[in-house]
Amino acid sequence: MSLLSDVLATLFARQSRKALPPPSERTTQELIGDILSTQGEISGLTAAAQLLDRFAQMGDDEKLAFFDHLAGDLGIEPAKVRAALDAFEADPSAAHYRRFLASAEPARQELARRLNRVPGATTQLVEMRADLLRLIPRSDARARIDLDFRHLFASWFNRGFLVLRPISWESPAAILEKIIAYEAVHAIDSWEDLRRRVEPADRRCFAFFHPAMPDEPLIFVEVALTKGTPGSVQKLLAEDRQALSAQEADTAVFYSISNCQAGLAGISFGNSLIKQVAEDLSAELPNLETFVTLSPIPTLAAWMKEEGIDPAKLDAEALKATAARFLLTAKRADGMPYDPVTRFHLGNGAYVHAVHAGADTSPKGMAESAGAMVNYRYDPDAFVENHEKFAGAQEVVASREVRALVPPPAAA
Repeated sequence: MSLLSDVLATLFARQSRKALPPPSERTTQELIGDILSTQGEISGLTAAAQLLDRFAQMGDDEKLAFFDHLAGDLGIEPAKVRAALDAFEADPSAAHYRRFLASAEPARQELARRLNRVPGATTQLVEMRADLLRLIPRSDARARIDLDFRHLFASWFNRGFLVLRPISWESPAAILEKIIAYEAVHAIDSWEDLRRRVEPADRRCFAFFHPAMPDEPLIFVEVALTKGTPGSVQKLLAEDRQALSAQEADTAVFYSISNCQAGLAGISFGNSLIKQVAEDLSAELPNLETFVTLSPIPTLAAWMKEEGIDPAKLDAEALKATAARFLLTAKRADGMPYDPVTRFHLGNGAYVHAVHAGADTSPKGMAESAGAMVNYRYDPDAFVENHEKFAGAQEVVASREVRALVPPPAAA
C-alpha cells in the first residue's frame, strides 16, 4: 500500500509540473460555463486550468465576487428538488432517484470536481477554501458554500487516501522547512531545535500526506519516547537532556500535534494519526506500555479570568486543582467541554490522565494556562468505551488521581 501511494504521489508530482495554458480572454463566469458544459475533455481541462490560475491571481474583492457567483448562481433550485422528490415518492425507480440526486446537488460541487481533474488542482482548491474561510464569516449566508467544500474534501481526504510518513533529519529540506513553519504548539526556533526533535533515537515525528499534495504535510505529530509520564515540556525539549535508547523507553508522549493546511480546517485527521502512530510504534517497540499526550490547556487562563481566579495567587497544588476542575466541569452551552483540546482528545477515546503545574513556563504557556498542562492517555483497550461515554453522555472520563483533585459539590 505504501509503495502504491508513493507511486501515485510521484505521478501527481510529475503531472503538476506541466506548463499552464495561456490566460483566457473569457470572463470568469464564461469559463465556469465552459467547464460545466458537455464540451470535450481537453477543452474543459484547459478552461479549468485557466480558471484556477486566474483565481490564484485575484485580489480579495475579486475572490469575493467569485464566491458570490458560486453562492448565488451555482446552488440548488428548490422547485426542481421538490418536483424530483415528489416524482421519486410516487415512483421510487432508479431513474427518479437519479433525477433527485442530480437536482439536490448544487452545480458548484460538480465545478469543484471538474477543477480537481487539473494536475496540481487539489492544492489550489485547498487554498481556495482557505480564502473562503478567511473572507466570509460563518454567519454570512454565503458561508453555506463551505458545506460543499467540506462534503467533497471529506471524501477526497479520507483515511484511505492518506500516506503516513516518518519525518527525520534525512527528510527533504523542503519538508523540514514546512515542519518548522507549521508547528503550532511549541515553536521550533532554529534548525538545531528541529534536529533535537527528529534525530535522536528517542524522538519521532510522523505526518500524513495526500498523493495529490506530495510535498505538503496535512498534519504532523511529534513524539518523545520516555521513561514514565513527563510533566514538563521544557524538560522534555531541553537542549542538555540525556537521550534514551528507544528500547529503554516505556512511554510514547505525543507532545505536539499541528494541522498544516488552513483550507482543511474541520477535516479530521488527528484521530487517525495518533492511533496509527501508536499502532506502528507498538509494533516497532514492544517495550512501550503507555501512550499519552503532554497537552496545553489553551483556554484555562480565559476561564479563570471569567471565574475571578487570580493565577498569581495559586500555588502549584492549587493550580493543579483549578486546572482539574476546569477540565472536568467547565462546559459550553451545548454541554461539551469548554476547552477545544479536551474535546479533541476525549472525542478520540482518550481520558484525562494527569494534570501538572509549572509544565509550560514559556510566555505562551504562562499566558494561556498559567503554566499548567495535562496528559491525555490513549488506552487501546478503552478507546470505544471512553468515546461512547463522551459522545453519548458528554462524560469527561478521568483517572482517579485527577478526580481526587476536584472536591464534590457541597450538599445543599
